[in-house]
Amino acid sequence: MPSNYVIDMDGVIYLGNELIPGAKHFIDRLAKGDHRFLFLTNSSNLTPPDLQRKLSKMGIEVSEQHFFTSAMATADFLNNQLPNGRAFIIGGEGLREALLAVGYTITDDKPDYVIVGTTRTYDYDRMEKAVSLVRAGARLVGTNPDVTGPSDHGIIPACGALVAPIQLVTSAHPYFVGKPNPLMMRTALRRLRAHSADTFMVGDRMDTDVVAGTEAGMRTILVLSGVTRREDIATYAFRPHYVFDTAGDIPVDELS
Repeated sequence: MPSNYVIDMDGVIYLGNELIPGAKHFIDRLAKGDHRFLFLTNSSNLTPPDLQRKLSKMGIEVSEQHFFTSAMATADFLNNQLPNGRAFIIGGEGLREALLAVGYTITDDKPDYVIVGTTRTYDYDRMEKAVSLVRAGARLVGTNPDVTGPSDHGIIPACGALVAPIQLVTSAHPYFVGKPNPLMMRTALRRLRAHSADTFMVGDRMDTDVVAGTEAGMRTILVLSGVTRREDIATYAFRPHYVFDTAGDIPVDELS
């Protein structure tokens, strides 16, 4: 049977709005070989249709069903914890739509949760409001723990960096839903209808992608087109099964 692939996006398929060389060839080979694959991204600001359009502009045509974001995982988690709850969010449209889809109310009036995701609309006023709400009893949730992320112009702050000031001021213990949380990995495998032993995790980060795949019992592939450098690998106690410069270098048929 063909192997299955769970694939990170930022740093693997693209950097910002720039397609990484070889990424389209990698996806084309997966589709041609009838491999099941799912894009699993800790980014929470874009919706699946947004991501589909983004890849389409880069020449990669896939359906909306191929995307699972940390915003969607967060919405699933909250819906299981407290159905039809109330949330104050610092995040993009992807987070807002995911929460509305499970029946959540977006509000700053006595919310059950303060939820922080990836966004460029982060300012002092919203941070101050979040601190006030958490101190009043709202629980603090982050869509993912990444402190940094890759872009086409270098490393940029990510969700974990945005949660940190709120955490420091309130002494709250945030819960992060995205990778490497096993919750997100199990949900991804269910959506893919795949078993961990038959699935590769492809990512550019040792601290989220590779450790998440390792702890989920998946075989792991690290690509060096994003955050992690080859010399960084030795600083971790765990190792990826394979290391390639880009996704385009992954010998799909040979690994199967």
